[in-house]
Amino acid sequence: MTDEQPPSEAHVPELTVKAVALGVVLAAMMAAANAYLALKAGQTVSATFPAAILSLAAFRLPFFRGTVLEQNIARSAGTVGEALAAGAIFTIPAFLLVPVDGHRLWTTFDYWQTGLILLIGGVLGVLFITLLRRTLTVDADLPYPESRACAAIVEAGQGGASGARAVFGAMGVGMLIQVFKDSAGLRLFRESIEVFRALPASVIRHFDSSRMPLGTVRHGGAIAFSTPSISPALIGVGYIIGFELAAINFAGGVLAWLVFIPLTFFVHPGLVAQLGGAPPGEVIFSVWYNVVRPIAVGAMLVGAAKTMWSMRGSIASAFRGAFHKGSALGRPVRTEQDLDARWVLAGIGVLSVPMTYLYWRFTGSLVAALVAALVMLVLGFLLSAVGGYLVGLVGGSNQPVSGLTLSALILAALLMVAFRVTGLAGVGAVLGVAAVVCCAICVSGSLIQDLKVGHLLGGTPRKMEWAEIIATVTTSFVLVFPMLWLHNANIKQGGIGIGDRALSAPQAGLMAQLAQGIVGGEMPWGLILFGMCFAVAMILLRAPSVTLIAVGMYLPFETTGAIFVGGCLKAAVEHLGRRWRRDPQELESYGALVASGLIAGESLTGVLFAGLVLAWNRFSSVTKLVFGVDQLAWVAGPAGAWTSLLALGAIVWLLVALPLRRARAAP
Repeated sequence: MTDEQPPSEAHVPELTVKAVALGVVLAAMMAAANAYLALKAGQTVSATFPAAILSLAAFRLPFFRGTVLEQNIARSAGTVGEALAAGAIFTIPAFLLVPVDGHRLWTTFDYWQTGLILLIGGVLGVLFITLLRRTLTVDADLPYPESRACAAIVEAGQGGASGARAVFGAMGVGMLIQVFKDSAGLRLFRESIEVFRALPASVIRHFDSSRMPLGTVRHGGAIAFSTPSISPALIGVGYIIGFELAAINFAGGVLAWLVFIPLTFFVHPGLVAQLGGAPPGEVIFSVWYNVVRPIAVGAMLVGAAKTMWSMRGSIASAFRGAFHKGSALGRPVRTEQDLDARWVLAGIGVLSVPMTYLYWRFTGSLVAALVAALVMLVLGFLLSAVGGYLVGLVGGSNQPVSGLTLSALILAALLMVAFRVTGLAGVGAVLGVAAVVCCAICVSGSLIQDLKVGHLLGGTPRKMEWAEIIATVTTSFVLVFPMLWLHNANIKQGGIGIGDRALSAPQAGLMAQLAQGIVGGEMPWGLILFGMCFAVAMILLRAPSVTLIAVGMYLPFETTGAIFVGGCLKAAVEHLGRRWRRDPQELESYGALVASGLIAGESLTGVLFAGLVLAWNRFSSVTKLVFGVDQLAWVAGPAGAWTSLLALGAIVWLLVALPLRRARAAP
């Protein structure tokens, strides 16, 4: 708690009209920018830090001044845009992309069905996580790296001179590095470098149990991976969560890229030829995407079950509280007041009615619609809880939304097949469940991160929850428009709309492929089973976090590598601090401020570039604008790789040298 944090019983302006209005505007901006990013690259940029910076700047205007809690409300509402954009883009385009017997579910966006899916999923996400707010933000004792970073930015902006210099100075460096590495910026270095090494040929002479020869097989293959991404945001996240969690996450990446993928090539030496002689690097990517990631999804299913089991006491307590009249305990202090749990449960029940109607429209069967609605409610709650837990571990930017959504999609598809709801109706119901669950996971992950920020700043949870509901309802029926504009603009330019190379929507394509595969009997169940068995083995070995290992398998190697680099830098600072007798508390706080600035700098610049590309049709990159080419020729060569070390050196200096110098200067 800081000096600026209001006391728990203080009544200061918080849920005001100007705070909510600013939050709704920010949500619309973040939704539009991230809709473009998600359709084009399959990823979104966390809105937590951009929303915090923009709300901080707005409330410094003379005619708009307000309290830190009003800023917190505006920031919290503003993050809904990015969350809903992720939930929408990762799933809704699948309705356009999936072909069943030559027919498609949609030929263009259905405005009302899309808006209803976003509204139901988003509001359910708020209600689900409201029941678990204290469980996840207080009882679970999670690090919440991005929440702490965001709170540090807000606190530094309230007047802490040295803290503000640390945050905003690091943020400037993070922004500059993003400008020089973003494809829409003035790209001067390569963010990551792909490494490919062929394995030496091996001849294995196989024989049976009697040692009689069975045959000789010549094995080969390769190892391919990427160097850690020179990403201020990812390295900053790794620094905040620390070496142990970063190492667990990186272990999953090592298993995926340095064990499972090379092993697949080794035992299947003819794979490249079987895939038409495609470049080995492309085949390796396909193996990771289509073989290793389903294994990771299977591991996530078991890891999610284990996580839920470990949280059973807290979850049961949350539900008991839902029916507790509160006469004995009295009214909780302001900073512990949530929406009334009985009204939350009633809201969930009310939302189940339009949700059932939506599924009936897809399936044409009332029984199947009721089953789909029940599956959605159960999976939505469980996976929102698991997703919120993971946000507490590694931050919202690294929450494996698509992996959790795939888990819901697989289970929903199995039930549809069991009820013999197949064909276009079955695929529609499966995608409907996945879309609502995905929106719930995204919004609940965003909210739990915001609630932790509010917990650190002394905000009122109930008012933050109301702000997110208002922003969700508003954004649900606005977000459809940028999706429609991007789809129609691409068609006008000669493309096919969403699904075109320029708007590939990779996650939605995967959802469509899996939904069609399961309902049509083409799902690689063996890979899911392998992942589940792998997770069971990890649990028996008492691995510290099976789910985090699975997340590491699911993410690109450069992402887990960058997080690990940040964890290693944190370990180096702690080691040198003990050796040089620095104040550990000073090291911890100052390093967290610097890491927070780096995270905010990259995130804010990424959103700014996305908005610029979206708003200016003739703009594709600063490089194109200044030099007239898409990329400077030397950047793709060795010079572009060596230049990246300068950016890495700047990050290392900020995260290692500055905190050590600061702690030495402390009295």
